[in-house]
Amino acid sequence: MMVMTAKVDLKKIAIAAAAVVGIIIVLVALLGGGGDTAPTAAASVTTNDGRLQFLKSFGWEVAASPVESSQVKIPAETSEVFERYNALQKSQGYDLTGYAGKTAMRYVYKINNYPGASEPVYATLLVYKDKIIGGDVTNTAAKGVIQGFAMPQTQSIPEPTQATAPTQPTTPTTP
Repeated sequence: MMVMTAKVDLKKIAIAAAAVVGIIIVLVALLGGGGDTAPTAAASVTTNDGRLQFLKSFGWEVAASPVESSQVKIPAETSEVFERYNALQKSQGYDLTGYAGKTAMRYVYKINNYPGASEPVYATLLVYKDKIIGGDVTNTAAKGVIQGFAMPQTQSIPEPTQATAPTQPTTPTTP
């Protein structure tokens, strides 16, 4: 039987371990900790103030309280309407497919500073387990549109897209 021994320098091992830990810390800091890619506000959306702060981060001035809050079920089966709405969500960093069949909270706020609005405009936030998972801004004018959270750059109402706003001047609906 043969026995091999090696002399281990604990100082070199400690330096190597410290270097590995340092590299991991730098990678986590550079990559943002592997968090969500969707835009979120620093404030928690568990409170009304947090949701207001989120909308304010996009430049929106909204009513202090939601005009509606209710539970909505994200469809378990996709449809053409869901796919169009989810395409809007994906364009702003969200994806509802992972929440299929789950129940989320829906908060709807009246926007007071939508550029060129002639009819009410509403911001809808979809919240699941205290996290924003999607939402939109809906202009209820006849040629209004459903868009992402970003404020339009022009002072006029955008041209309608395939995802047009509901014709009723009530709060918007989600799939």
